[in-house]
Amino acid sequence: MEKLRTIDLTYGAVFIGLMAIGANISTWLPFLSVPIGGTMVPVSLQTFFAILAGLLLGSRLGAFSMLAYLLVGVAGVPVFAQMKSGLFEIVGNTGGFLISFVFVAWIAGKVVEWRKNEEKSTLFLASFAGLIMNYGIGTNFMYIALNTWLDVNISFSAAWIGMGPFFVKDFALAILIAAFLPSFITRLRQATSLPQFYTKAS
Repeated sequence: MEKLRTIDLTYGAVFIGLMAIGANISTWLPFLSVPIGGTMVPVSLQTFFAILAGLLLGSRLGAFSMLAYLLVGVAGVPVFAQMKSGLFEIVGNTGGFLISFVFVAWIAGKVVEWRKNEEKSTLFLASFAGLIMNYGIGTNFMYIALNTWLDVNISFSAAWIGMGPFFVKDFALAILIAAFLPSFITRLRQATSLPQFYTKAS
């Protein structure tokens, strides 16, 4: 495995900051909520930035940046939602979503590495794979946590139905990634020293 460069650590730090902003953007700007199914769903950009980490940095560095984000939060820096921090946030009912961000970035990067391009179809597939990873891990973890150590009885279907509006919101963001980011990513990679983590298909 290649060693991480200083610039790689810098990219990781940037995404720690972006994740902290994405987690708390609705706290700072309360009007950022979307009406979905009769529910006002607060806009959170954590899933968006976790996917973007994988798309821009690749599976390895993207996952590393998300792991660093978790460690910073567990260490006590208030980078989680509602400016919270600490180990309890990881073992709480939403802890699975935090853990999932490592795998979200990894799978998004893996899809780009596999497809060897950053076209709209690739970015949508990568974003959707990251979204499924996010909700697959997060919702199932929430169900287990509530029904075991948190001692709150909830059915499996209720857990998933409750997350439905949030999934719709993040699915819409995945579509936006695919629609608007390909040219942006290409230009950003050309203008900066972002790593080219895959070899384009000939």
